[in-house]
Amino acid sequence: MTITASAFFAARLEFQTDVSDVSVALASGEPGFVLIDSRSAAAWQQGHIPGAVHMPTGEIVARAGELDPAVPVVTYCWGPGCNGATRAALAFALAGHPVKEMIGGVEYWIREGLTLRTPQGEVEADADPLTVVCGC
Repeated sequence: MTITASAFFAARLEFQTDVSDVSVALASGEPGFVLIDSRSAAAWQQGHIPGAVHMPTGEIVARAGELDPAVPVVTYCWGPGCNGATRAALAFALAGHPVKEMIGGVEYWIREGLTLRTPQGEVEADADPLTVVCGC
């Protein structure tokens, strides 16, 4: 049982990342991945993570070749109640790209008080006090 559990959690860390780690990597200026927003055009316009590339899930098969297949991809969608980032990650994996899914999506990006790019410019929501001091 322990071997199965350790393999499961190791695989999760290999194929998932979180909002905090993505934020830190983007802030470094050299994140080592391309961040993909797989939501609709309307959702993208409403607000997206600065530095992300907009590639809706339905366009990935046709557009995956626009990206260097040697550079890892990190996908995000709305949040934990949506499997869009999972479907996007699968599409990239099937196209031969190394890929991770950003768990929490843009919902948790906002909840952590991180900046979004909108048509009005950069905006920042107040952080949800339950997400600010995770400590992990």
